[in-house]
Amino acid sequence: MEKVSSVKLTVLGIIGAIGSSIVNLLGGWTSDLETLMIMMGIDFAMGLLIAAIWKKSEKSKTGALSSWSAWKGLCRKGISLLFVLIAYRLDLALGVNYIRTAVIIGFIINELISIIENAGIMGIPIPGVITKAIDMLKQKSEGDTHD
Repeated sequence: MEKVSSVKLTVLGIIGAIGSSIVNLLGGWTSDLETLMIMMGIDFAMGLLIAAIWKKSEKSKTGALSSWSAWKGLCRKGISLLFVLIAYRLDLALGVNYIRTAVIIGFIINELISIIENAGIMGIPIPGVITKAIDMLKQKSEGDTHD
């Protein structure tokens, strides 16, 4: 029993170290990055539900669940995070503090639009406050975000 516990702790420690290194590369765990990650998770889960239950996915020929389509979706989200890393490095190189935030906000908008589209496929009405929030985010990402 003791051996399993130490192996488990070692594996969890390695996973934690890798995760914290990735977050550090992305500029730290901030509320905007956390929001983006949550939105990505919601969008991915809704996409799986649409394919598995409603069978109306536009990502596969049959509209049903497809592991290849899911993999492509995860790869797209990974590339989005790669752009967050690039934006953070640009912030550091240029000595500014707004490129990363603008990129994250842009990806949050994309995720929200996708979530709204998915909700529409499910037949869920969209609250007006959500569309207003998207408009506010668009204005923030297009406006002058540096101090």
